[in-house]
Parts: sequence; structure tokens; C-alpha cells
Amino acid sequence: MSIKVGIYDVRDGLLYNREHEWVRLEDGDIAVIGVSDYAAKQLHDIVYVTLPAKGKRVTRMEPIATLESVKAVADVYSPLSGEVAEINQALTERPELVGESPYQDGWIVKLRIEPDRFKEEKMALMSPKEYARYIEELIRKA
Repeated sequence: MSIKVGIYDVRDGLLYNREHEWVRLEDGDIAVIGVSDYAAKQLHDIVYVTLPAKGKRVTRMEPIATLESVKAVADVYSPLSGEVAEINQALTERPELVGESPYQDGWIVKLRIEPDRFKEEKMALMSPKEYARYIEELIRKA
């Protein structure tokens, strides 16, 4: 299920940050990270993705990847601290997946989260309803 905000899709079951990344928690200590439909549509046609190295340690709000579109270059910020457990290798051949399927095939990394920091860092993330209100605010201000 999802929430529609104008032309943007906000998926249930995910957590979001103000930089428009989403997090889906999987069994154990893995968090799947990608960019929201809002971010993907703002960038338009994504033509190149720079991914981190597997095993790289990242801190919350540190750039973890870069998206290049015909319009702009944007950093993807890690919503949580941890270690890169897996990267979406498909994006090296098909970077457009980020825009075509931001919540499914266009995920960027899987992060092994740091349990001792997770509880506090999770509190800084928004629910789908909170994120939808945030996008509504941005649309009104534009």
C-alpha cells in the first residue's frame, strides 16, 4: 500500500529521512536503502550511479552513493550507521532502475546496521505519513 502526494508515491512499511532516502528493515540487522519516488522524479533520467565498496563503514548522514542524471548530480545519504553488506550491482548496467522502480529494483545498498546506534538513529527517521506531510510542505513552498 502507498500514499499518493500529487504525482509522488510514498510507500508504507518504510522509514524516510529529509534527504529523501528510504529504509526497509529486513530480518536481523540488515537495512535496505534507496531513494524515494520524490527524489527520483526530481532528478529525472538517472544515467549513472556510483556505489560504495562492499564492507565500507558508513555513519548516519554520510554520503553513501552518487546519482547522476541529465539534470543534476546528487548524493545519497545513509539514513543509518553500519557496514555495506551488499550493493545493487544491477544499477551499474541499468542506473535508470532508480527512477523506474525506486522502491523495488532500484534499491541502492543493503547495510548491516550497528545495533547500539540503531534505536537512536531510527528515531530521527519519518513514518510514511510524516514523510508524505513533508513532501506536501515542499510542494506548497515550491
